[in-house]
Amino acid sequence: MQTKHLRFFGLILLMIGAMLFAACGSGTDSGPANTVAATVNGKKIMVAEVERMIQQQTQGKQAQLSSHALAQARLSVLENLIQREVLFQRAEQEKLLPTDEEITNALNKQKQDSGMTDEEFARQLKEQNMTMEALREESKKDIAISKLQDKYAGKITISDREVEDYYTANKQEFILGRGVELADIVVDPQDNGLQDDAKTEAEAKQKIDGVYQQLKTVGTERFGDVALAKSEDQSRLKGGDIGFASEDDLKRNNFPPALIARLFAMQPGEYSEPVQFNGRWYIFKLKRKQLEVENRTLESPGVRQQITLELTDQRKQILNAALLTVAMSEAKVVNNLATEILNNPSNLGLRPAGPEPSKAAGSPTVTPSSSTSPAAKASATPAKAGSPGK
Repeated sequence: MQTKHLRFFGLILLMIGAMLFAACGSGTDSGPANTVAATVNGKKIMVAEVERMIQQQTQGKQAQLSSHALAQARLSVLENLIQREVLFQRAEQEKLLPTDEEITNALNKQKQDSGMTDEEFARQLKEQNMTMEALREESKKDIAISKLQDKYAGKITISDREVEDYYTANKQEFILGRGVELADIVVDPQDNGLQDDAKTEAEAKQKIDGVYQQLKTVGTERFGDVALAKSEDQSRLKGGDIGFASEDDLKRNNFPPALIARLFAMQPGEYSEPVQFNGRWYIFKLKRKQLEVENRTLESPGVRQQITLELTDQRKQILNAALLTVAMSEAKVVNNLATEILNNPSNLGLRPAGPEPSKAAGSPTVTPSSSTSPAAKASATPAKAGSPGK
């Protein structure tokens, strides 16, 4: 059960998938910034785009990477940019590009979810060196790729026999242990880029105490409204709901023993006093509790739907991988960066290779797994409750 506090930078990552920033200027293909890293059916991907992405991933500390680590990062980042461009061009061929209205609606929703005013949103864009035009272009690509994947996912059907076979082979998954269903209000002393955001420990304590007093005034029925207005966690978008968690889930996510006991002692509809752990302040509302272990069957509420969604998500992953494979095989890709590395193995096509720096704690790293693939990663397991862990 893991949730993430909503930062503007996280919003940008979600919106543009691969953290891609538009290339600056056209100019000539001379000099590092204007060097063509790769082409996809003639469409250029500039080295400047690769460098910006690495800069964002390392938070501006890319100079601390060794030559070997930097070369690996560039290859990984470029591969994801190539895949993204290939899928976008495939969507364009299949006439799946979004309208201007769809792009505007998507951006408005992201802005609303961020909890920022128009002025704050514009300021954060400027701080990220991102123009609205570039953001719209990346949103256009995201929506187009999503439409392309949805087109093929729409052909998925799951039979009753498949659902029954899955249940028979995985009965252990459907044993519901002793646990609680919760909603929360979270106050984080870090800067989350939200309105009414606590930025210090003192501000966080003052804010959570104020929220607690507000709940006493408006009542438990308004918990969701208060969460939406005051919480600094993504769960606020669902009125604070974080779902069901077993007692073992709570322990694994560092809930203090006293808090676990308090939650099981509460009655549905009651909320806790402010409690601090995992570096954040929380108020929890108990929505439901289960004191006995339940062996759910196929006829139990939600079980068939849960299995169907899980099997559908698994199949989506396979279809997305197949779609990317076919699209890549049909595209003409020229990877100049990889060729340059092959032609200059002594320095990997980069700055002169030197001894690997010691990997001190906190040193920047960029690995292939840190670059998000354009292929959507559909969850292969049922959705679980969010965790207050960061």
